[in-house]
Amino acid sequence: MHSDPSLPSSPPVPGTAPEAGGTSAPPPAHPSGTAEAPGPLAGAAAPVSAEASVPSSTALSIRGLRKSFSGTEVVHGLSLDVPQGSFYGIVGPNGAGKTTTLSMATGLLRPDGGTAHVLGHDMWVEPQAAKARLGVLADGLRTFDRLTGRELLTYVGLLRGMEPAVVEERMESLLTALDLAGEDGKLVVDYSAGMTKKILLASALLHAPRLLVLDEPLEAVDPVSAQVIRTILTAYVEGGGTVVLSSHVMELVEGLCSHVAIIADGRLMADGTLDQVRQGGSLVQTFIDLVGGGDVAEGSLSWLES
Repeated sequence: MHSDPSLPSSPPVPGTAPEAGGTSAPPPAHPSGTAEAPGPLAGAAAPVSAEASVPSSTALSIRGLRKSFSGTEVVHGLSLDVPQGSFYGIVGPNGAGKTTTLSMATGLLRPDGGTAHVLGHDMWVEPQAAKARLGVLADGLRTFDRLTGRELLTYVGLLRGMEPAVVEERMESLLTALDLAGEDGKLVVDYSAGMTKKILLASALLHAPRLLVLDEPLEAVDPVSAQVIRTILTAYVEGGGTVVLSSHVMELVEGLCSHVAIIADGRLMADGTLDQVRQGGSLVQTFIDLVGGGDVAEGSLSWLES
């Protein structure tokens, strides 16, 4: 059982994570108090049990992850499996626990309980082995933004023990592909939000990890750059890599992902291939059915009518 809830005191290297050493409870009552919230899907897309063994064919396996802040539990024994070679989307409403779950799975946040395995390596028992196979783009994580983009990538590569010539070659390829090659001399702190997202993605890709975990990778990115990123990630998966992507954009997940998980209130509601989770309908409708809400009471905004 882990007890230290603190985040790292200094900014982690982009694309890396700092070292650190039951079955989900039933859903709570609906906020209105009149009915229970929808339960998890059954059948092929039913959530994984916390007691299930960790398959050898998974890129990421989470078992019974829990986290509390100020005495309130926000992730409730969550478990899931990400198959190797999959493009795995995680969707959920704001505050569902997506970022907290991914932060625990990648070593950025110490869980109160549970385990996370990256390609067979326990994140909290074998952190170096797990992180060597992992690239991370975390939402809102601080970075060394008083460096230029080239300086940042060089720093990341050398810190990972890569040969300088290899760092230089890969850096040039990534900067060109992400349309950042012309930004020499500009500090990362002066980048736009979209440019910052792209340089952090380059940092996560530089060491050619076998698993990429990306939290909202296309947020604030312009349409042209977004298409370039989609192409890079699709080619990465086709080459044998695995991508875990969290997003609020259902159309993005449906268009890119082979597998999907739906998280609500810190619990896994569905997990499986895209078709298994959609069950013949749309992902948006399945999401609304599982998460609830989406209705506006008739007449509640009548004061807007002229």
